[in-house]
Amino acid sequence: MSTTITADDVTDFSGGGEDRRKVAILLAFCGVGYLGMQRNPGAKTIEGELEEALFHAGAVTEFDRGKPKQYEFTRCARTDKGVSAVGQVVSGRFHVDPPGFVDRLNANLPDQIRVFGYKRVTEKFSSKKFCDRRRYVYLLPVFALDPFTHRDREAVMASLGSGEEYVKCFECSERGRKNKITGVVGKLKGDSFDAKSLNVRSDITSNSFSALRTDVKSKFCYGEEDKERFNRILSYYVGSYNFHNFTTRIKADDPAANRSIISFTANTVISLDGIDFIKCEVLGQSFMLHQIRKMMGLAVAIMRNCAPESLINTAFSKDVNITVPMAPEVGLYLDECFFTAYNNTKLEDSHEEVSMEAYKEEAEAFKLKYIYSHIGSAERRYGSVALWLHSLNYRNYPDLNYGRNGHNTEPVLVYKTVGETQETTKPEQNDESSQDKTSKDIMTVVA
Repeated sequence: MSTTITADDVTDFSGGGEDRRKVAILLAFCGVGYLGMQRNPGAKTIEGELEEALFHAGAVTEFDRGKPKQYEFTRCARTDKGVSAVGQVVSGRFHVDPPGFVDRLNANLPDQIRVFGYKRVTEKFSSKKFCDRRRYVYLLPVFALDPFTHRDREAVMASLGSGEEYVKCFECSERGRKNKITGVVGKLKGDSFDAKSLNVRSDITSNSFSALRTDVKSKFCYGEEDKERFNRILSYYVGSYNFHNFTTRIKADDPAANRSIISFTANTVISLDGIDFIKCEVLGQSFMLHQIRKMMGLAVAIMRNCAPESLINTAFSKDVNITVPMAPEVGLYLDECFFTAYNNTKLEDSHEEVSMEAYKEEAEAFKLKYIYSHIGSAERRYGSVALWLHSLNYRNYPDLNYGRNGHNTEPVLVYKTVGETQETTKPEQNDESSQDKTSKDIMTVVA
């Protein structure tokens, strides 16, 4: 869906007859503590803060206060709860005189929201309509691609044995759940645990039950082989597809489900608060609610061998309805909005190019101070991604197994009795009786 600028869209700037000017405002914000960008009465949002700042800065009159349609307010991109932005653009008709408009705005905004500047634009300019492309970045901890770190608690239980214990991940605050687990040492299976590096502790108690901690340090490195594989997985999203399985409230037959992804790469690693993050950059014309987080969620699940690569193309099918994982919001931010067609249109002095070029240094400083520091500290202190990784399993997302068993979303389960080597396989049942297993039965999923 390309943007075409016609003669009717480029009328000369006139000022509106009320000393108001049509301008595009370029700003950044750290989304922590806010319920998204879009104005929502009764909720704390970025637009709510900005609208009040516009009023107190004299850009909006008392009569127009709280009525954004009155001054033709539009945003380039909506962001979800907790999502940040470095290059957000909003537009409207504001009183920008006398000089000092930007300083007045920032004086009425919290530090985590900064206005870099504004551009005089044509009377019919709309930051939403005239934006050609939007680039988002998702900072993903490198360890998220290691299938042996922050594993699903059932996989840990199967490795360690059974007894009245709480399974706890050493590297995050995941508490697990009370389970029947007896043995611990000597029950390790597969390559996921090194017996020499396993440190079992029972000095943490809760409600008379001890907590099991497994001190297993990941040695995973985002090398060339993994980089090539991850970029290949992300490349499946590039092109024009039906993304109805990557959002909510939009059906497959809704034209709005059709979106175009221009590029999706993950080539750079940065270190924040002692944690290495992969910089995943996606460029597209527009995105739906939760789309990028769901795209990332499925890509990570595939990298952790929880789903086949073919599931991405399967998810594009109109006749397939599946639930895919959604990555946490903390690592996502809007990097920049582009107005290529608008900027390439030959206009008179009323027109200024809408881009972040003049504010790159300010934007970079803001990003490092507020956005990157928040992402790093959030993972270090709260383990946002680490906790999410524990949920990647067939119990929470049975559709991850879609297509592996003749397009049957019900995974094949292997039931193995402790101390026995014989295995029997049978399809999972949906009735309640199928979940009533004895304490001696350990359930694992065969890919």
